[in-house]
Amino acid sequence: MATLKEIRNRITSVNSTRQITSAMMMVASAKLKKAQNAIQRLLPYSQKMQELLSNLSSSMDSEVGGEFVRKGEVEKVLLVVISSNRGLAGAFNSSVVKAVKSLLEDKYKDKQVDILPIGKKAYAVLDKIVPVYKNHSNLWNAPTYENTAKIADEVIEKFTSGDYDKVELVYNHFKNVIVQVLQVEPFLPIELNPEKKSLTSGVQTDYIFEPTKEQILKNLIPKTLRTQFFKAILDSHAAEHGARMSAMQSATDNAKTLTQELTISYNKARQAAITGELIEIVSGAQALEG
Repeated sequence: MATLKEIRNRITSVNSTRQITSAMMMVASAKLKKAQNAIQRLLPYSQKMQELLSNLSSSMDSEVGGEFVRKGEVEKVLLVVISSNRGLAGAFNSSVVKAVKSLLEDKYKDKQVDILPIGKKAYAVLDKIVPVYKNHSNLWNAPTYENTAKIADEVIEKFTSGDYDKVELVYNHFKNVIVQVLQVEPFLPIELNPEKKSLTSGVQTDYIFEPTKEQILKNLIPKTLRTQFFKAILDSHAAEHGARMSAMQSATDNAKTLTQELTISYNKARQAAITGELIEIVSGAQALEG
């Protein structure tokens, strides 16, 4: 049985840990609020761009923007893997790594696959098992539109030049503080289906386009791809802070429960020690009387 001193030391240690996890939970909560605001501001813009792209492509020849819709045998794949630079976020990073391993073993078993990691945690694990095209983990510390657009343009250029036949984004989508949904999202080639109906409510409006529809579409596709890339980064940021907040809340609750259990054990041990001392005193007194 542990001594009173050992139990006291454990209680002190657990209380210190609880203070740390509680502070980390509050920090994650504040960062989550900021990250949620960022993704919520971007979503309407991103959705409108997708809607506009669909509206234009539904009434045009499928050859427009051909370098972005290039079809053919998929032999070379680039996976953009978005994780975080820090741990203590539950299964946030491990779920991304598992998804990539699953893709390597099943979907792209016989393909040449490279990864472009954004986040040190995924890079540290995947670097040992799959070729890394380029490590952009530093982007996670400053995910501005300008920074992400440069990487998106680099990925687009690699696809349009034929270095890769397919590009996918692997990241966590923020649903709520408790739930982060793993996403494997197609990035390139894009789907332009002229037969597909417009995403709008079915009311067809006759617009005058200046310049031509074709020129607008060619300019719109890269902008939409950059926005999609940026949205995935912001979504992952919100998901990371949500996952860390949840993990630290759970750790704080566990520390509180453990402290209560240790306090009970301490009181029992202290009571047993006092009882033992009383027995020794009574036994000593009886021995003297005898």
